Amino acid sequence: MWILVSADMEGATGVTCTADVVPGTEQWQRFRRLLTADVNACVAGLVAGGATRVLINEAHSAQRNVLLEELDPRARLLTGRHKPLSMMQGIDFGVDGVVFLGYHTGAGAEGVLAHTYLENSITGVWLDGVPASEGRLNAALAAEHGVPVLVVTGDDRTCEDAADYAPNARPAVVKECVSRYAAVCAPPSVTAGVITAASTEAMSLACRTPGVVSEHRIEVEFDATHLAHAAAVVPTVEPTGVRRVGFTAASMTEAMKAFKVVTAIAAGAIDGIYG
Repeated sequence: MWILVSADMEGATGVTCTADVVPGTEQWQRFRRLLTADVNACVAGLVAGGATRVLINEAHSAQRNVLLEELDPRARLLTGRHKPLSMMQGIDFGVDGVVFLGYHTGAGAEGVLAHTYLENSITGVWLDGVPASEGRLNAALAAEHGVPVLVVTGDDRTCEDAADYAPNARPAVVKECVSRYAAVCAPPSVTAGVITAASTEAMSLACRTPGVVSEHRIEVEFDATHLAHAAAVVPTVEPTGVRRVGFTAASMTEAMKAFKVVTAIAAGAIDGIYG
């Protein structure tokens, strides 16, 4: 059994604020170790449950966060940017299951460091009319490849969100949301056991099936009109409101590639503190 782990950072053990996840800060260096410990706890559980190969795909920011020198030797690390499927690179490698590790809730929702791709300029994303976190988007992409979501780790709100888009996935709550920048956190010695247990149990779900390719629509709402105007220059993307754009794609894979372009264009249109 070959398992993919998509490793984000906002939902990692102990993370509660911007400095914890921004590359180059002292806090980020500290929390890289806690993220790596979460990853290793997951690997231990997956292997105990029968996984024979585990690929960790870096899914946060510059996608160079996990400490390779501290990684469980039974796993391999896909690190670095400009991967065609970004957070889900490797889903098309023939894997039998995927873990969403260190995930968070989506833009406009309650949760620690909640956002969808852009940290604070997107106020909402909808997939086929349903409010969508990165987890929901990525689960739809996994489904297109016939790959089940096995485990979701993060705060309690993230696991509640996952219960809707991946009801069979095992939740691993590592902290309880108090606000966007505060949480009741369990220490790594505790969260490791939670993650390992969920990962071991979830291996019973691992089984790749034929995927189903279908049309999907994504809509994105920004906090400023000029970001919507900037995104609307992308072919197939159309304004659907003053601060909102939408597009339809023939598959979830194409939809996610288009979504990446929309967010990149919008990010380039942000000008200092005025956004």
